[in-house]
Amino acid sequence: MSESEQDEKVTERPQRGRGPFGGANMPAEKAMNFGPSARRLFGMLKPHRIGLVWVLFFTIVSVGLSVLGPKLLGQATNLLFEGAISQNLPAGSTKTQIIAGLRANGQTGQADLLSGMNLTPGVGIDLSALGMILLLVLALYLVSSLFGWASAYVLNSVVQATMYRLRGDVEGKINRLPLSYYDSMKRGELLSRVTNDIDNVSQTLQQTFSQLITSLLTVVGVIVMMFVVSPLLTLIALVTIPLTVAITVTVAKRSQKMFVAQWKHTGELTTEVEENFTGHALVKVFGRQREVATVFDAKNDELFTASFGAQFVSGIIQPSMMFVGNLIYVAIAVVGGAMVAGGTMRLGDVQAFLQYSRQFTQPLTQLGSMANLVQSGVASAERVFELLDAQEQSPDPADAASPNGTVGELVFENVSFRYVADKPLIENVSLTAAPGQTVAIVGQTGAGKTTLVNLIMRFYELDSGRITLDGVDIAEMTRDDLRSRTGMVLQDTWLFGGTIRENIAYGRPDATEEEIVAAATATYVDRFVHSLPDGYDTVLEDDADNVSAGEKQLLTIARAFLAKPSVLILDEATSSVDTRTEVLVQQAMAALRSNRTSFVIAHRLSTIRDADLILVMDAGQIVEQGTHRELLKAEGAYFDLYNAQFAAPVSDEL
Repeated sequence: MSESEQDEKVTERPQRGRGPFGGANMPAEKAMNFGPSARRLFGMLKPHRIGLVWVLFFTIVSVGLSVLGPKLLGQATNLLFEGAISQNLPAGSTKTQIIAGLRANGQTGQADLLSGMNLTPGVGIDLSALGMILLLVLALYLVSSLFGWASAYVLNSVVQATMYRLRGDVEGKINRLPLSYYDSMKRGELLSRVTNDIDNVSQTLQQTFSQLITSLLTVVGVIVMMFVVSPLLTLIALVTIPLTVAITVTVAKRSQKMFVAQWKHTGELTTEVEENFTGHALVKVFGRQREVATVFDAKNDELFTASFGAQFVSGIIQPSMMFVGNLIYVAIAVVGGAMVAGGTMRLGDVQAFLQYSRQFTQPLTQLGSMANLVQSGVASAERVFELLDAQEQSPDPADAASPNGTVGELVFENVSFRYVADKPLIENVSLTAAPGQTVAIVGQTGAGKTTLVNLIMRFYELDSGRITLDGVDIAEMTRDDLRSRTGMVLQDTWLFGGTIRENIAYGRPDATEEEIVAAATATYVDRFVHSLPDGYDTVLEDDADNVSAGEKQLLTIARAFLAKPSVLILDEATSSVDTRTEVLVQQAMAALRSNRTSFVIAHRLSTIRDADLILVMDAGQIVEQGTHRELLKAEGAYFDLYNAQFAAPVSDEL
């Protein structure tokens, strides 16, 4: 973006946020409701229904096998305990005779204890049966683990495919958003949503979805097995469920707002870091490191406060659930022990039930502890959904028109445009740029120069009037068709990571080597490329610091030259280069403008003396137009601008 463009945007548009030196805070984001956002998040998995069915099947088998384990281990305990007692009883007696004898001797408690056991007096532990049970339990747990692994593998594939699609949707959305969206959205904030928030959503689905299914199925399976073992103890264990729901809901309501604030402050901090890193040289030049550090510390403190509050409040769930689980465990142990002593329950069954109680409370605790992950993920999802729901640019017409040939006649017909509805900018502008003509646009900062050429590119839609290219309304053309016929060279030399050859061919990836070299030669790039170690294969470093500012500008001109546009826009293309380099750039631009309709935005009036038509803009209006000599003779606005730049009298120009 050129300096003039930046200045105009400052003048013409309301600004949000703050730069690296402080300012007003960004407005707080309005969070979406947790319920709709969560449903939308998990609804993104619908295209992978078949995979989810397999996940459910594998999980059911895995959980089903694992919940059988405690019951079988309880039987093993019964074999050990009852075998050890049977071994100490007199052989040849029956269980009934032994119990009757104990009661006759007044040992009722022992009689009740033995009455609930399967005893064979004089026979010890059945090691064969015990070994079979242990091998069966080992096999169950092994198969359960294999099915659990299969479930995790399929789920990982589903989640990663969903995130792949989400990233693609976001990328596509970014390309469909109008430029006005980026005017109001800070770059760091957008980067945070595209990277941090999507990664957090991915981790949330990965960590919680499998655990959610496993926990719910485990609770169901364990409840069934607990009823099989002891309905009475099951009723005691079920007290956990309403307590779990009450604790989770209470805490979740408080922590959700904190998670939304956490990710909002993450985006703001990313914005600060990105701006300060990009402008680090400027920060040092003006000695504003302390102010920048102060702003960073303030944002960092806000993020710390929000993150600490969110994690602390949501972290209350797990210890609370563990406390409830321990109370239930104690209650089951006491009641189960009494039932064993009374002969109404076997010791192995109590052991199995205690294991089931742990298996029952553990998934409930996990479900509670997942609340913070889910809330964090949904808060991030809200921010991504806000991006996906942003208003897009108007779609291209279905029956798009296209000019025949590439003449390059551009006509403005009563064009009006405003960035803000109540602040006029471009009003009823009409002009004609003939094919091959060079049109220069001059004026003070904020006059609307860059806005005028942005309208040609359809970066913004007109409020009224129309612009035609070779007789076709550009609003009736596809944006790709329009922009393929238009080349643009800005003051800011946007080059990309890659070789010099790839940067020149950016506008025409299918260009041949001969065409690339021809474009480089015509724009004086070839002259300095051969002095580089790898020539056209030289890889440009970050910000292309391994070439000079003038060489960067020549590369952008070569890029536009190779694209062969019918309309060319040059926005302050020589304002940041030295005088000697400016000569080369001017010559390169002259070659580029040859036989093309060109619009040149310039503050240096000396660079547009040879323009076929000069437009003088003020407050969005064309106040004068003509050639350089005609406008000087008129002694109007152009005369004043020219006189302000040159101390010498302009009589020699007349």
